[in-house]
This record gives sequence, structure tokens and C-alpha cells, in this order.
Amino acid sequence: MRKISILSEIDKIADFIKRKFSETGRIKAIIGLSGGIDSAVSAALCVKALGKENVFGLMMPYKKSSKESLKDAIAVKDFLRIETQQIDISPMIDAYFDNYEPQADLLRRGNRMARERMCILFDYSAKLNGLVVGTGNKTEILIGYFTQHGDGACAFEPIGNLYKTEVRQAAKILGLPSVVIEKKPTADLWNGQTDEDEIGLSYDLLDDILFDMVEDKRDEKSLLSKYKMNDINRVRKLYERSAFKRELPEIPALSSFK
Repeated sequence: MRKISILSEIDKIADFIKRKFSETGRIKAIIGLSGGIDSAVSAALCVKALGKENVFGLMMPYKKSSKESLKDAIAVKDFLRIETQQIDISPMIDAYFDNYEPQADLLRRGNRMARERMCILFDYSAKLNGLVVGTGNKTEILIGYFTQHGDGACAFEPIGNLYKTEVRQAAKILGLPSVVIEKKPTADLWNGQTDEDEIGLSYDLLDDILFDMVEDKRDEKSLLSKYKMNDINRVRKLYERSAFKRELPEIPALSSFK
């Protein structure tokens, strides 16, 4: 895995955030607080860059969401001392699935929740003259572990160049609550769901393979000297099959032009 100064990266990201707001003339950073480490670090970086008075958090639980996640989001809010609003998205989600798609599986429901939350975030960004802050880390962006036009939609991704393991380091440096740093990462899509169980690898191993494969561009022989073939193939498949998520929608070329 790469060796970088997380402390230096924190300062660079804060400068990046300041520049984004200066360029756009927007005032408020609008961010969804899930109770997870990624949103907590993203919010803390915005506070460092803009001041707590210019960061607005939205907590948007569904009726079956983990109560612990909401409790952890409130702990982050209290630690950062930012203004927040809690909005129950259950009526919006149920109105669709109960009336039109009652047989929808958990994945479809989870994706719909992610997109509803992003709709609310963008509405608040219009209300408060703000920018929607993304919470995606490099690991999850590289394997496509996000919902298109859901948690993948934002004005910018402050931690988009930090692997998950590096986000943990940043959280410690920023002094975030230990309950957020130590909890098992989860998208809270259903009861007992964890990211690592769903992905099939620990973040420590996933980050190492991704760095060696994507950034360091090691060949197959080099990868096999460090990792199991099954793990290599799993990561390669996740990376390659999610490429479309990391690109703008493709537009076909014109056949001729005069």
C-alpha cells in the first residue's frame, strides 16, 4: 500500500474545498450524515475549510434503518457542532414501493433510498445556496460500490482520492468520535448488512490489491506473489464491471460532419 502523509492530505483537501466554494460563489456545504466514517470525515474536512457555521448536515433515516447509525450521526453532529436537519424518508420510499413495486428486493429498495436522499440534499443546496458534498472514498469509487445518481451524485468528492484505510487514519487525526472510527462499515441497506461482507474482502486487503493492480499496475506474476488468485479475480471483476459508473454517459460519435 502507498505511503502518504495523511496530515498533509488533510490540509490539501481543506484548501481544495475552500477553492471550490470560492469558484462557485456558494456558501454552505450540504452533506448527508449517515453515522459512518466517510460522511464524518467529509463533514469534518468541510468544517476545517469553511467553519462550522457554513456546514449543514442532513440525517435521512428510513423506518428500518439502524437506530445506532442515527445515534452515531448525532454524535458526529454534536462533535462538529454543525446545524442539522432530520428527515424521515419512509413516506417517500413507501409511496413508490407499496403502490407500484411491492415485490422489489432489498438492493432495489436500498438504491431508491440513496437516490431519495440525494434529491433532498440537492434541494437543500438550492435552498441554502450550497454545494452537495460527496462522501465517496477511492476504494468504493474504484469498485463501483455506490449508487449512480444516489450517493454517487455530488458537486465534489473531498475524500475521493483516499482509500478506506486512509480515511480511517484521517478520522483519527481529526479526532472524530471513536464509535464512528471503530464500527464496521455499513451502507445500512438492511439489518445486519456490512460493506466487507457484501464485497467479500476486508478493506485492508481490498486497498492493497487495488493499489497494486490499478495504480502501481503490477503484472499478474507480481500480484500472485502477494495475493490469492480468487481475491485478485474478484477485485479485477469489480473494477472492470463498474467502469461505466466512473464515466460520464457515453455519447455516440457522429458519422459525418460538415
